[in-house]
Amino acid sequence: MRAYKDKEELKTEIGKAFERYISEFDPIPEELKDRRVDAVDRTPAENLAYQVGWTSLVLKWEEDEKKGLPVRTPSDDFRWNQLGELYQWFTDTYAGLSLQELKARLNENIESLYAMIDSLSEEELFKPHMRKWADEATKTAAWEVYKFIHVNTVAPFGTFRTKIRKWKRAAL
Repeated sequence: MRAYKDKEELKTEIGKAFERYISEFDPIPEELKDRRVDAVDRTPAENLAYQVGWTSLVLKWEEDEKKGLPVRTPSDDFRWNQLGELYQWFTDTYAGLSLQELKARLNENIESLYAMIDSLSEEELFKPHMRKWADEATKTAAWEVYKFIHVNTVAPFGTFRTKIRKWKRAAL
């Protein structure tokens, strides 16, 4: 996983990956958002729903901790050994939205992640053991907050960009 030297570098990397990812959806007509193709495991709506779901969770973890609420990762209703069910919940919750609504929701989450990054000190962002939710999410490793942000933005934006490009080749 990439190490970042500061907040601005992290935000820049998120922004670049997000722009490359989200632009892939521009040529997809709304009526094809739920079309399945054999070569890809998610429809365009499911692809975006996954991104909205994870970015929403990261924001909720931080918000709940700041409010002094207990944080259960990955979510209040799912444990780490139930990721398949969590992904289905993302689909059930978000994939019914239009592509425009999904893109707008994801854009809002990215803007909120930028605000979250700006609200954290360099130490809170880049040092381990600065958030209880981060420590409890990784029982056997000490992850810094930026790693959770990276693995839920930059990394999947690249992977899922490849998936949506493959979907477009098969469906458009």
